[in-house]
Amino acid sequence: MSARLPPDPGALTPREARRLFRDGLVTPTAGWSRGWTQANLVALPRDLALDFLVFAQRNPKPCPVLDVLEAGAVSGPLLDGDVRTDLPAYRVYVDGELVDEVPDATGWWRDDLVAFLVGCSFTFEAALAEGGVPVRHVEQGVNVPMYVTDRRCRPAGTMSGPLVVSMRPVPADRVADAVRITSRYPAVHGAPVHVGDPGAIGIADLGRPDFGDPVEVRDGEVPVFWACGVTPQAAVMESRPSLAISHAPGHMLVTDARDADYLVP
Repeated sequence: MSARLPPDPGALTPREARRLFRDGLVTPTAGWSRGWTQANLVALPRDLALDFLVFAQRNPKPCPVLDVLEAGAVSGPLLDGDVRTDLPAYRVYVDGELVDEVPDATGWWRDDLVAFLVGCSFTFEAALAEGGVPVRHVEQGVNVPMYVTDRRCRPAGTMSGPLVVSMRPVPADRVADAVRITSRYPAVHGAPVHVGDPGAIGIADLGRPDFGDPVEVRDGEVPVFWACGVTPQAAVMESRPSLAISHAPGHMLVTDARDADYLVP
């Protein structure tokens, strides 16, 4: 029997949250474990790890690396647990094609895989809410909407792909606050990459996100777009490595790091 959704996911410690996911609970993690950093996951064969590391270095807004594990390792300083089991859902890509979405990636794991933990914008959402900026997908209890843009990332070796963004509607008079608050978290995507017209970055319809769920954009609100850690998955789909394991979009790793660890003055 799968674990049940707790009454207040935000009150859980990272260890408690990861235990629920390990026991089979599948749910987006926005709003979980308030005050604790969440991370994207992408694991690639060791012979591609340097290409991805350079890709991330060249594209730090969508790919801010928090940690890189040794080949075959499943835990590290940010995680007293197991990257194969402690996320709510995983995606498995073979030759760039999505072949499986599973709550446990152990069956696909190989000893040559290098796991990258990439910063996630869920980390600064508590600060947004505390600053009076609404976080609509949390309010609606759905996954954050994510979109593939027409902006290209700078390629590196075998890795190339488009920029993916997440979107949060913000009242026009609070956009400056949203920029100011999130700019203090550069390790988890930082300030927005675009504000306003979705068409300017190649998004045709906000109601049809490429990943996640649509959210309500109310009168007087402006769509604000942040670089997103699903960008590595878009690169995997374009670059077609023999195997890649990632988080399912919006289903993040809750780490043992504090949000405050990534806050700059």
